[in-house]
Amino acid sequence: MSNELSIGKSSQYVTKNGENTYKGVIVPHNITVVLPVFNEEVSIGSVVLQTKKFADRVIVVDDASSDRTAEVAELAGAEVIRNTKYRGFEFPVKKGIEYAKNSELLLFMDISICHNPELIPKILEPIQKESFDIVIGTCFNKSNRLQENVSFLNNRQVGSGPVGFFALSNKCFDVLSFSKVHTFSVNAILSFAEHNNLKATHIDIEEEHTFSLFKRYNIGVVVPAYNEEVLLSETIKGIPEYVSRIYIIDDCSSDQTPEVIKSLTDPRIVSLRHEINQGAGKSVIDGYKMALKDKMDIVVVMDGDNQMDPSQMPRLLMPIIEGKAHYTKGNRLITRESREGMSTWRFFGNALLSLLTKIGSGYWDLMDPQNGYAAASRKALETIDLDSIFTYYGYLNDILIKLNAYGMTVTDVVIPARYGNEKSSINYRKYILKVAPMLFRGFLWRLKTKYILLSFHPLVFFYLASMILVPSGILFDLWILVQKLTRNFVSPNYPLLAVFITLMGVQLLLFAMFFDMQSDMSKKLDHNVQL
Repeated sequence: MSNELSIGKSSQYVTKNGENTYKGVIVPHNITVVLPVFNEEVSIGSVVLQTKKFADRVIVVDDASSDRTAEVAELAGAEVIRNTKYRGFEFPVKKGIEYAKNSELLLFMDISICHNPELIPKILEPIQKESFDIVIGTCFNKSNRLQENVSFLNNRQVGSGPVGFFALSNKCFDVLSFSKVHTFSVNAILSFAEHNNLKATHIDIEEEHTFSLFKRYNIGVVVPAYNEEVLLSETIKGIPEYVSRIYIIDDCSSDQTPEVIKSLTDPRIVSLRHEINQGAGKSVIDGYKMALKDKMDIVVVMDGDNQMDPSQMPRLLMPIIEGKAHYTKGNRLITRESREGMSTWRFFGNALLSLLTKIGSGYWDLMDPQNGYAAASRKALETIDLDSIFTYYGYLNDILIKLNAYGMTVTDVVIPARYGNEKSSINYRKYILKVAPMLFRGFLWRLKTKYILLSFHPLVFFYLASMILVPSGILFDLWILVQKLTRNFVSPNYPLLAVFITLMGVQLLLFAMFFDMQSDMSKKLDHNVQL
């Protein structure tokens, strides 16, 4: 047998001793890959070309697409089968077997779930090396905030992701030609295999899938650092490889933080030092500006105290990549377990600020506004005026106000707290005294900008009337109470008038809040947002 080494379809695809390998994984011969697609005109061409590196035949089953998916697939060199009616999300197993009878292996790949053909060798490896008949590959779950929140509330882990790959050896062909297998879930396929004495395995390719997905984007991470000599290095080392740039902003640290930054060797690092302490908000804003200058698509903020788990970053990125949000942020307050390690006083402060921020920002379904673990799309950062953002710790609340005024979609992502050796420098009494007036000013600015300048809504009058009537009614009630206690004469009509003023003010306030909520909800119904 020849020992000749030859380079084949790519620099990482190697033929040696008659065996094809890709990145060290054996790629078997005589493979048919079926790509069931629906309206994938933009991506189908590149996917077919990449798939042809590993397959002898590439068959595209077009599920009655309304765009030019079939034409693009044919131009890329695929065989195309057109369905005249939409069949749904199950793999067309019988049709695939019909067209792959002479193949050794048949693999289905749903490119709406798993977009990366370079994962094909890993999916096929168990069939080649361990004689499995069926291999199921699941990828990263698409973001579903309600489902994740319910899972956290019930203290349950989110199940495996959707089936993106379904690989079969030709041993299965006869069984599957006369049987019906539901391919939408791992358990359904495994049960079918067990019932028919077929050897099946499940591979979770979430890590590889997310890495390849995120490498398509320029992702920057801003790390504001003030006196973080102990934990900064550990924070930087944990930042995933798919991140393109790391922006460390040293806010005039008085400890060894500058020396720690100089000792870091990660080539992705870009650092900036403030010669005067300017606040956490200014550090983040300067990081955002540097990221925008470098054309980053998504920018994540991670504090330098190693409190933010980098393994949770994909859950912040996915809603933006999927077009469901312009800005995502962490939420630690949904359950006792998710905020484990947070002191009672800290939880109370966060809960109070959550309520104030809901009113101020208009994002009524958000919680934990002080959670700095957040991701922003380039569109969001280019829309708001970064120089107008509050530079104290309340910058997080102010960003939400600005985003809402300009119609940006924001979503919470449940991320458990991770507390260790870090110490919070926030004085909550001082914090609330500083942030509360900012929230009120921001609230008035939002009403003017969103409901007067950019559009019009009568809720502005409801809010303004309630801001006059509610305090007036309460003061009137207190005055009547004092007069009663001091035995001074009070007209019997005054108590009725005071109650009427107070209730009218409260009613107008509730109406205004309701209309504000409806306005925010209408924005969230449109998921087609841009980076």
